Amino acid sequence: MPETEDGGAEGELRIETAHRELLDQVLDKWSLSVLNELCERPCRFNDLRRAIPAVTQKSLTATLRRLERNGIVEREVISSRPVAVEYRITPLGKTMRRPVEVLLEWAATHMPEIERARRTFDFDLE
Repeated sequence: MPETEDGGAEGELRIETAHRELLDQVLDKWSLSVLNELCERPCRFNDLRRAIPAVTQKSLTATLRRLERNGIVEREVISSRPVAVEYRITPLGKTMRRPVEVLLEWAATHMPEIERARRTFDFDLE
């Protein structure tokens, strides 16, 4: 393969550790569900729990902290009685929408092939 200016092969997919860690943190099962909810509107913690009933309180807390740490979600303390916390997607987080849509389109297009491959794999294991 021809080399690029940085010495890598043209067309080579290079996934650096930092990129892999980021993608692991923002594209996991619960992060995608949370982002799906927050793309529509800001939500309080319990609103997210109701919207994603399968997530545990511990998992939701960890997910929100990871997204906040990566600048994808912001947390705002609302001075009310009792004190409430509201989460919203940041401008940086909004930029993730199109790449995620592209991945979902790819999955929808190729799902029949993927399901066939899974059936073949599972059958071969038996």
